[in-house]
Amino acid sequence: MIRSLWVAASGMSGQEFNISVISNNLANVNTTGFKKGRAEFQDLLYQTVQRGSAPQSPVGIQLGHGVKISGTQKIFTQGDLHPTDGPLDLVIEGDGFFQVLRSDGSIAYTRDGSFKRSADGLIVTTQGYLLEPDIYIDENATDLAITPEGRVFARMVGVVEPVELGQIELAKFINPAGLESIGGNLFIQTAASGDPILGEPGMDGLGTIAQGFLEMSNVKVVEEIVNMIVAQRAYEINSKAIQTSDEMLQMANNLRR
Repeated sequence: MIRSLWVAASGMSGQEFNISVISNNLANVNTTGFKKGRAEFQDLLYQTVQRGSAPQSPVGIQLGHGVKISGTQKIFTQGDLHPTDGPLDLVIEGDGFFQVLRSDGSIAYTRDGSFKRSADGLIVTTQGYLLEPDIYIDENATDLAITPEGRVFARMVGVVEPVELGQIELAKFINPAGLESIGGNLFIQTAASGDPILGEPGMDGLGTIAQGFLEMSNVKVVEEIVNMIVAQRAYEINSKAIQTSDEMLQMANNLRR
């Protein structure tokens, strides 16, 4: 009887965590390049009361001890594309991440392509992190154009043909779900993600780049609401199991000879 109280309590705790993941997804429904998360569950250790042994007992007797969170997985499906006409608003159509240089000298990865031109003429993120490898845009440059292959061109004063300013390089991972989210639309590599595979857009399975667009969050509001309803009902039914166990204990406690 006491076991059922703890089992149901683990179910309530798991669904509380699940609601937190769903809430974070909904909170970031308008976050550029955001990838939704999914809570994953795993059953706990089983107590084997009797092992199965044919032909007398073809099935054994096992009692489970509830559930635990086994992980939170990022879902890297493509988000909707939003046209902005901004010359430095970029979207990756397909696999890959932009590389940015953090203030501590480490490299982070992002799907957020809302870049800006810094006072030094370099392409940076909203937080001021440099696009890696860095690309310099002269103050006199006009008609900035970025090809699907990541080549950056601009017109310069006194030059008839557009001048190539640099090449955008993308990174991909064997297991992108293993990347660690650090906030600010950034990810860092881990042992689970593996080392980055670098290349030009459109090559070796990497996506291509579209200028003048941003990738929106891949969160589907209706889907998250359905998941929230399911989690709420699961939380409710686990609380009913605790209530039922408590009532059965009360009945046993009130027995008279």
